[in-house]
Amino acid sequence: MDATPTAAGKLLAVLGAFDDGHRRLTLTQLAARAGLALTTAHRIVGELSAWGALERRPDDTYVVGRRLWNLGLLAPVQTDLRVVAAPFVHDLHAATKATVHVAVLDGVRALYVDRTSGRFSVPIVSEVGSRLPLHTTGVGKVLLAHAPQEVVDRCCADLVAPTPWAVTDADVLAAQLARVREQGWALTDQEMTPGASSLAVPVRDRAGAVVAALGVVVAPFEAGSPAQQSLLTALRVTAAGIERSLPRQD
Repeated sequence: MDATPTAAGKLLAVLGAFDDGHRRLTLTQLAARAGLALTTAHRIVGELSAWGALERRPDDTYVVGRRLWNLGLLAPVQTDLRVVAAPFVHDLHAATKATVHVAVLDGVRALYVDRTSGRFSVPIVSEVGSRLPLHTTGVGKVLLAHAPQEVVDRCCADLVAPTPWAVTDADVLAAQLARVREQGWALTDQEMTPGASSLAVPVRDRAGAVVAALGVVVAPFEAGSPAQQSLLTALRVTAAGIERSLPRQD
């Protein structure tokens, strides 16, 4: 079988060179990460830039272009969920003044499809389109608790620690995920970012399957405190509203 990459394969390899840790790349870096000759990468990058899929910055690095971003927003996971969730996310933000997230499972990461920033000075690392670890975020733990075992196994094989509070023991994480399934919510305390805690609940489709997670990021608070209970109630009410508004899947 001919293993020579097709033209489409080479183009996809260039686009696939970008990820959370590589958002700005030089032409040389793009060629290396795509496994292409520099001349080939130069031609493809030129075509992608002309079309608007990539954008060249003044320092001669390339970033994902606006046209490609707009195209990605047409994906059902983006459009259906974001359109339905948007007014509920806005109301939750208005009620809590917290940063509100909606995330879906994307491989072994939590993909953030919507975010409304809070007013308080809490460190936030997520953006719409960010893919963050499942085991260190509230929305991630909700998604992981309801993910297939294969996803859990892959996640447990690489439990990185962004902060000293992150869980790096697979048995400890497994116990936490069991509690998440039992209680219906997840709490993290500075596991992704120092000075920020997150509380999240699942969002289910009409068949009862978890299709997303809804969470807030706030300053650290005591587990079981009135502040937690108030946020948890608001999250559950909001998630229920989103669930009632999700379209039926025939």
